[in-house]
Amino acid sequence: MKSFFRRYRVFLVGACILLALGVLNRELGVSVVQKTAMQLKEMLLVIPPIFILLGLLDEWVPKQTMVAYMGEGSGLKGILLAFFIGSAAAGPLYGAFPVAAVFMKKGVKFTNVLIFLGAWSTTKIPMFLFESTALGLPFALTRLAIDIPGIILIAYALKALLSKKEIETIYANAQKISSIDGDRKVSQRF
Repeated sequence: MKSFFRRYRVFLVGACILLALGVLNRELGVSVVQKTAMQLKEMLLVIPPIFILLGLLDEWVPKQTMVAYMGEGSGLKGILLAFFIGSAAAGPLYGAFPVAAVFMKKGVKFTNVLIFLGAWSTTKIPMFLFESTALGLPFALTRLAIDIPGIILIAYALKALLSKKEIETIYANAQKISSIDGDRKVSQRF
């Protein structure tokens, strides 16, 4: 029982705060519960398809293929592929992190993983289409012209700022997260 409370302490504290908020201000409490339910529903609609696609990526695409196209020696090809995959992706940013973990497991270069995350968050194709129609094509193209070099610059700056050991630790943690063996170890701890 103690491990249950330790594991879910943040959730339980949040639930207690929400309950107190509902008692003090019923209208605000109801609003918070409705918004929380809406976010949970959205998450439940987005996460399962992402995990299905991740499972397919993990099983169907060999590690050698990922290394060849997005690994250490991939060069411009890896950068362009990272941008394309990130820009074509659908869903909120929290869906990109499991994909990045599988990329790391498959041997994708660290800067390409960062470029993928940056592209997912800023250069999505639907967002570009919306901006083109709502704000005009010059605005959308200007934003892309600033974002694309910015993403590349940030990816290489982060790689330069992190030590090789820190990057290896990130890859090791991604390996634990994305492997079945790692899931068994995590579930055994709790």
